[in-house]
Amino acid sequence: QVQLVESGGGLVQPGGSLRLSCAASGSILSIYAMGWYRQAPGKQRESVATISSTGSTKYADSVKGRFTISRDNAKNTVYLQMNSLKPEDTAVYYCNADIWLSSNRRSYDYWGQGTQVTVSS
Repeated sequence: QVQLVESGGGLVQPGGSLRLSCAASGSILSIYAMGWYRQAPGKQRESVATISSTGSTKYADSVKGRFTISRDNAKNTVYLQMNSLKPEDTAVYYCNADIWLSSNRRSYDYWGQGTQVTVSS
């Protein structure tokens, strides 16, 4: 059906940067909203940043000014540029996309497998 493949996670020191990527593949007719979510051990999954099909963005207060979400519609890819990383950013980061597949009559939410981001000195 659809695959959401995330990449770019890893270990980085406080103050460092990472760029996460998530590419969608499949018989895609349209991708609407896309977003990044994260879940730290023992905590609820939270929205980090979302971007609409027209480019409107929303950010969690905790990452505003440090993270930037973007998308490349031609590549069916969403990115999360993460700067000035803090230890509290440590989490598994998941991408999400509202995708209309050719096999369906409407769009559905899909999730990536998650990529680990660890911020530590």
